[in-house]
Amino acid sequence: MYNIPGQTSNTPAPSKAKVVAQVDPASAASEGATAAHTVADVLAHSQVQHVLADLEHGLVGLAPVKQRVRDIAALLVIDRLRKNRGLAAQAPSLHMCFTGNPGTGKTTVALRMAQILHRLGYVRQGHLVAVTRDDLVGQYIGHTAPKTKEVLKKAMGGVLFIDEAYYLYRPENERDYGQEAIEILLQVMENQRDDLVVILAGYKDRMDTFFSSNPGMSSRIAHHLDFPDYSVTELMQIAQQMLLELNYRFEPGDGTALEDASVAFEAYLQLRMRQPHFANARSVRNALDRARLRQASRLFAQTDKAHTAQDLSTLSAADIRASRLFATASAP
Repeated sequence: MYNIPGQTSNTPAPSKAKVVAQVDPASAASEGATAAHTVADVLAHSQVQHVLADLEHGLVGLAPVKQRVRDIAALLVIDRLRKNRGLAAQAPSLHMCFTGNPGTGKTTVALRMAQILHRLGYVRQGHLVAVTRDDLVGQYIGHTAPKTKEVLKKAMGGVLFIDEAYYLYRPENERDYGQEAIEILLQVMENQRDDLVVILAGYKDRMDTFFSSNPGMSSRIAHHLDFPDYSVTELMQIAQQMLLELNYRFEPGDGTALEDASVAFEAYLQLRMRQPHFANARSVRNALDRARLRQASRLFAQTDKAHTAQDLSTLSAADIRASRLFATASAP
């Protein structure tokens, strides 16, 4: 067994593993929750309903994912009630796999899941540590184990999110050390599952191949959540949310020469979705960033104008249509 919490020797340079969220401020498994005998009591003491509401109303789309998260939350609430009635048995397996294309909200849902697990008392702190292969696998003999253990030590008491997890396994390279990281993960996922939840993430087809080549890992994953791509309508809702957070808006059309900027952005999305490497919400954010850049250049050129607050917070259709994607699409 790997004693991760106490592991201190042979530690390499500090890992670049990213702590996406710090400890959830809500207390987990309060005295009232541990004595509760109704679902309403558990929800009231744990405040899980607030996380579920934030998931439901704060994220666009993802209906099947939201339903699966609600199902997992229900399982944990009922398990809490069983313990309170003296029906305690082995804790449910909570390791998960999130599959889907980039920008479909996997990390965001993982954050909410960490909060749910913490508030119901299944992890001590509720923080989420996001890593990739580079954070776990070393480049020479003896380097991988310390790197992997360091990351696990940092994630203990919370959730470890491994993005593009299939890159841990590279059978074509006999000198690759990814298998060593997998073996350490497997033991910790089994022996210390009461103090750590692991979420693997990546493209569905590649994760399926990864599991078929690593049956031990597959057997430890209890919950598989598939994240669908967003529709154009959903992507427009996401764009509007992003603009609102940044205190920007799309310029409305006037029915004549002035085109509604939101119409132009929807046309942009229709073109972009057919291009390679489209990344859903991530691509929306990148497109808005470039539109803001063009807006800034446009306003910067108007050196003698006293820009109003509305000028400074409005993206025009021209700011959108200046994308070279439109020029490429109209080319013969």
